[in-house]
Amino acid sequence: MTTDESTAPPRGLADPHRYDRDVAGFGRVTIRPVEPDRDADLLHGWVTQERARFWGMRDASRERVHEIYAYLDSLTTHHAYLVHRDGRAVALLQTYEPDADPVGECYPVQPGDYGLHLLLGPPAGTEPGFTGRLLGVLLDFVWADPGRRRLVAEPDARNERAIARLRRTGFRLGPLVDKPEKRARLLFLDRPPTDGGSPAGDR
Repeated sequence: MTTDESTAPPRGLADPHRYDRDVAGFGRVTIRPVEPDRDADLLHGWVTQERARFWGMRDASRERVHEIYAYLDSLTTHHAYLVHRDGRAVALLQTYEPDADPVGECYPVQPGDYGLHLLLGPPAGTEPGFTGRLLGVLLDFVWADPGRRRLVAEPDARNERAIARLRRTGFRLGPLVDKPEKRARLLFLDRPPTDGGSPAGDR
């Protein structure tokens, strides 16, 4: 993946919770922490849509959404980020340390494991390759921390579309696990051998 180096702070010096880069052929991508007071209306509109049914918040009120993200904002092990492309909100990224999360009770956590959830916002139109390019950027953001050795995803086992998308990105299938709120499929992605970019490519 190619970025405009004039807008890309050196790795290790940038704010680890923010990202602002021009991605060649894709646009300007910014990633910032969710601000519950500012973003609750937007997130409520996203998570209560039928297309977000696997997110598990379809019946949540605006107040409940605010409460959940205010709680996440108080944690040091879990983070929520709003992703923009050319100024338009396009995705919600959540990350967590598996050994501080219920999923850590479902598999043998390894040092350097790092979990993530991704919810794409309502599309503005049809754009082939959009999800693959966006995932590549998000992986670049996550891998910026050299201590992260393996990514863990846990989509609902019924969410075949998300599982297929992750597999195209390079994640390998793990076991089915039962969590209180869902049966999930674990998937894992090892850190690339070098920092030359994510394996997501343009798929």
